[in-house]
Amino acid sequence: MTRIFFRFLLTSLALLILQACDVTVDVQTDTQAKPASASVYRFATFNIAMGLNQAGEMATALESGTDDRLRSLAKVLQIVRPDVVLLTEFDFDPSIEAADLLNRHYLQHADEGMEGITYAFSYRPTVNTGMDSGLDIDGNGQAGEPTDAWGFGRFPGQYGMMILSHFPIDAAAIRSFQTLKWSEFPGALRPIKENGESFYSDEVWTQLRLSSKNHVDIPVQAGDQLIHFLVTHPTPPGFDGPEDRNGKRNHDELALWAHFLDARPADWLVDDNGITGGLEDESNFIIAGDLNADPHDGGAVPGAIAQLLDHPLVDSDCIPASHGGAEAAEQQAGINLEHSGNPAFDTSDFNDETVGNLRIDYLVPSRSLAVQDCGVFWPASNEPHHGLAEFSDHRLVWLDVSF
Repeated sequence: MTRIFFRFLLTSLALLILQACDVTVDVQTDTQAKPASASVYRFATFNIAMGLNQAGEMATALESGTDDRLRSLAKVLQIVRPDVVLLTEFDFDPSIEAADLLNRHYLQHADEGMEGITYAFSYRPTVNTGMDSGLDIDGNGQAGEPTDAWGFGRFPGQYGMMILSHFPIDAAAIRSFQTLKWSEFPGALRPIKENGESFYSDEVWTQLRLSSKNHVDIPVQAGDQLIHFLVTHPTPPGFDGPEDRNGKRNHDELALWAHFLDARPADWLVDDNGITGGLEDESNFIIAGDLNADPHDGGAVPGAIAQLLDHPLVDSDCIPASHGGAEAAEQQAGINLEHSGNPAFDTSDFNDETVGNLRIDYLVPSRSLAVQDCGVFWPASNEPHHGLAEFSDHRLVWLDVSF
């Protein structure tokens, strides 16, 4: 009861503080207006929750120009106006030019007095979700199920990713780690059953890929500087058993970027083109994605996200916040009142009886960048555009940086 009261008090204080001052967690109630300065660059990440049920549904939605979720997505991007944005749970379909369709049928069309937006550059990495492994990964005696793909998925490309950018992308320098084996990761948290046996057979463990979707280093040329946009979408730490196989995989998927930042020689860290090693010293970077790990609450392995937030090369001082997140936790109550994290920092709106709202979407910048501002697009009931982002169970997170 004491913890519930404390959570209620924390939520109420968060609302009062955010309304009373304009400090590190500024949320710009004037619709998250982007600074006019040409030297400030806005990055964003947004899980749009369009991992649809069947292959081809995303193509149909993009080609129609009438999908309500994509219309809402367009409005959010027109309001926040990021220069570079990662969209997760955007199904990968190689048969269509997804960015062109999204630009032409949705982003360029402005309703309700807003201004259209167009992205000249884009990139869609391939993903492990829905890609059949040919193995009985879940060990239930039957192969070929969604749980037997390299990453959970009902068809190849489900829960994919797309990057949209105003700035050129150095496609030749992109590095991906889609095929890196989990067993080759130093200190890998191999899931163990309660009886002490490995959850995965040796046959599966030696072949299982670490990345549930992909880990991709995308060099973006912002002005005269290069920023490595490090994008990923680790598996959620749930939907498993006492062996915590998804929680441990999530932990190690996050740890992969921590090792990548260290830049020390590492023969095991081999990208999909056979190039070894991590990021070069003194590089600008931003780690982006739905990372599925809250610093305080939820089911992640303790310390999972701290591997990135506490990394010596990372500047994690600016914590994205919103009025809407604090308001939602107070109004929805349930397990939200038992959480210990500040609800103003939440970026997701989940079941209030089982999981509650969590901070799981991140933009993690390098200390070589000058962070100007950050926020979560989650307007409260007394702010413009309230309810616009509710087509997804996540909220867009944005970060303004300069050099």
